[in-house]
Formats: sequence, structure tokens, C-alpha cells
Amino acid sequence: MTERCVALLGRPDTPTDAVEDYCRYLGGALEEHGISLELMRVKWAEKGWHNALREVRKKVEEHPGSWFLVQYTALSWSRRGFPLRARKLIRFLNNHGARCAVVFHDASPYPGSRMIDRLRRTLQIYVMRHALLLAELSVLTIPLENVPWIPRGPRNIVFIPVGANLPSPEKAWSVEKNRADGTATLGVFSVSADSLGVIAQAVCHAAEKTGKLRLVVLGRNSVEAGMQLRVQLAGAPVQVVVHGLLAEDEIPRILGSCHAMLFTRGQISSRRGSAIAGIACGLPVIAPEGSETAAPLTEAGVVLLPAGAKNEFGPALVRVLTDDAYRESLAERSRRAQQRYFSWSAIAAQYAGAMRKKRD
Repeated sequence: MTERCVALLGRPDTPTDAVEDYCRYLGGALEEHGISLELMRVKWAEKGWHNALREVRKKVEEHPGSWFLVQYTALSWSRRGFPLRARKLIRFLNNHGARCAVVFHDASPYPGSRMIDRLRRTLQIYVMRHALLLAELSVLTIPLENVPWIPRGPRNIVFIPVGANLPSPEKAWSVEKNRADGTATLGVFSVSADSLGVIAQAVCHAAEKTGKLRLVVLGRNSVEAGMQLRVQLAGAPVQVVVHGLLAEDEIPRILGSCHAMLFTRGQISSRRGSAIAGIACGLPVIAPEGSETAAPLTEAGVVLLPAGAKNEFGPALVRVLTDDAYRESLAERSRRAQQRYFSWSAIAAQYAGAMRKKRD
């Protein structure tokens, strides 16, 4: 008999919605455990909160006793990161007899030193604590010990890292590495504007030590970033290849052709899907560590740099590109971590086990 669940999503992100993709891949993997996961968008921004809740109530009545998985990020439930609607939604589900779980995709409150930042951070912690206490099951995408706001004692929490929002990323393992003309290929998947200088500096340093390089940029913000990187790398022996937003089945082929990947969007974490994509595709990943960096992420082939590192990317990249045995050992660690922790089959097994434990 199939067990029915509903994933509740808030306001969508653009131009791509990683949380929706996460639910879609999770749903496919849960089918192997006899669980059907339906995606439902709570359209509070378009229809108003009252009408949106009326649609949720109808869905609860259609699936009495089913699990409803509230997908939490602060901006899903508020345009400015004040997510009181998430707490109200969980109360609403409880009051109408649904079994409620909350998935914390963004368990770290927003930084900032302004008065509005401090207020937003305080409110986010308040909402997340109440959500955890109200929900029958809470899923964290980073280890519990790395989340300082969690109160002592709750037993309704499970840690499940995110997977790569890619179809069969393991196909990348057999892709031939692109080394035309002896040029090594480096990948950057999803780019932030404040990381362009770090990328350019690292690639320039590596090119000086190893010779010509090919820098492949893809994913969110890659078109604009690629244009700026071409300017910053003008005169350096670096070819910049820009792919932009690609179909999901194209990404493993592109990443699989790379020898390594740089992750420069802040600290590497088990909730950062773009970093997990490199691991899933069997790549060595060079990234800074931080407060969210912990096992099982550290079991993958990740070269960890000090928090806030800028000058260390270049030397780390040189070693990865020039030491074949070291590079292959990192790649093998990434492949093993993908199989054990980050594949959708492994993630779905943890979800199924957690829900079954609550049911029993």
C-alpha cells in the first residue's frame, strides 16, 4: 500500500527553485519505499494568506492522516525574511489533523549588524524554534551540533543532507576528462558576484604554475560572471567557457569533463546543493570551511581551506591539478560519499526510516 505525503512549498525562488527541485528528486526516490510525495505550492503571495490556507485545508481533507512536509526557508514565507507564516502554517496543519514535518533548508539565521538585521535574525530564530517544537518531525540539512539555536531535549529531529538536483550524477564518473592541448579543466557551478576576484586570483595563480587552463562556468549567475571573469583574466593563459543555465541532464556531462571544482559561495555545507553537485559528479572540490562544515561532508573529496580564505585557493588548486594520485584519491572519496550519503536513494531511505519510526 502506498503512503501519501505532501510537500508544501512557499514563494518560489527565481530563476531556478532548488527547494522545488529537491522535493521532485526526493519524491522520485521515495517511490522505492512505497511513499508518494505530491508537491503543493502555497500561493500566499498571489492569492493572499486566507485563500492559500483554504487550499491547504482542502488538501488535508483529501489526505487525512498523511504527512505534510513544510519546506522552510525564510524567504519562502516572507518577502523580506520575516517568516511568521511558516509557524502559522504548522499550527494550521496540527489543528486540522495533519501529520506535520518541517524541513529546514536554511537553518542559519541571516547575518547583518543593522537594527533591521538583528530584528530579522531574532524573529527567524523564534520561528524556527517554534516550528521545531510544533512539528511531529523536523529535518535538518546540517548536523544538529552545528545549529546553536536548537534547545536541548527535542527528540523529533533528524539530520539528512541534501542531494544534488541532478538526474543520475554518477554518469559523470565515466565522462572523459577534457584535457585538449594538455589544458586542465576547472569547473565553477553557480557563482556569486563577490567571489569573482577569488576565482580569478586562484585561476591566474594555477595557470602560472601549471600552464594553460580552461575555466568552465555554469549555473546561476554564470553568464554575467563569465563576462566579468573574461575581463579579469584578460592576458592570462586561461580560456573561459560559459554555459549559463543548462538542462539538468546536461550538467553531469559538463562537470564530469572537469578535473576539479571551485566552490567560492561562502562556507561549504551539507545544505549547499551546488557544492554537493561537485561531490555527486565525483570531483575534488576546493572550498572554505565554516561553522556548518562537518561529517559526512568531510568524508568526501573536499580540500578544506580556512574560513574566509582568499589566497589559499590558488596553491590548493595547483596541488590538485599536478598531483594525479592526490586528485584521484579525492575523486574516489567523492564517489564513495555520493553513494553512502548524498544519493537520493540514501536520502530517501533516511526519510522513510524517520517517518516509519514516528508511525510505529
